[in-house]
Amino acid sequence: MTAEKVKKRKVAWGITGAGDKIADFIEEMKKIQQEYSDTMEIQVFLSKAADQVLKYYRLEEDLKRNFDKVRVEINSNAPFLAAWMQMGKYDFLLIAPATSNTVSKIANSIGDTMLTNAAIMSLKAFVPVYVAPTDYEEGTVYTKLPNGKDMKLRVRKEEVEQVKKLERMEDVHVLKGPPKIREAFQKHFK
Repeated sequence: MTAEKVKKRKVAWGITGAGDKIADFIEEMKKIQQEYSDTMEIQVFLSKAADQVLKYYRLEEDLKRNFDKVRVEINSNAPFLAAWMQMGKYDFLLIAPATSNTVSKIANSIGDTMLTNAAIMSLKAFVPVYVAPTDYEEGTVYTKLPNGKDMKLRVRKEEVEQVKKLERMEDVHVLKGPPKIREAFQKHFK
């Protein structure tokens, strides 16, 4: 008698061009991938900018080593993540980290990139979308540059207003920081 192969559920993880806490997001996702490896598979979708940022931070190889499927955006429909989300191939879409540009586009239903298109189409198909914005609280923040130095940035009220708009959208869940990502997986895979 042979053991039956259990079909794993899937999550689509989208990464945008945000460098802020990118290493922390990857570390958290590696832990989650290991924790749920028997029942769930995380497939990674990189925006064009994320592909560049991961190279700047020298994280590209680490990501590819730890996640079996890593795809890079060609255009808003390639890879065709939006259709796969609508067809129910994934339990949910996670975008982490999300730039203020991505947040604003989703909040205003602009689907002109692979990830924003996938988010909007997911919502139309009642598929939950989790977004971890980099700019969710007004004020001064410090982010790590690829060379390890800190850079001081201002999060403006305009960025925060877009995050608040996201929070009011049905089936959109805003996650504030890498540790909060675990909550999405606990909700769907308990």
